[in-house]
Amino acid sequence: MQVFTPYEVVEHAANKYLAVLVAAKYSRVLNEFPRDRSKSGEKKLTTRALEELSSGGIEYRVVPRKPDTV
Repeated sequence: MQVFTPYEVVEHAANKYLAVLVAAKYSRVLNEFPRDRSKSGEKKLTTRALEELSSGGIEYRVVPRKPDTV
């Protein structure tokens, strides 16, 4: 199992909490694509997402929250 430190992922994100949110959303996107289930050594989606984020392969932008209207 590969371990990612907060320092590795924060290089390409504003902070470690945002890095985890970006990786989680990206792993959900990866889950929508078809996979070859015959591979037994395939990495988990969260591991693949954290690898992409650590290498700078994920581009994201933070969208400000809209104020609640009553």
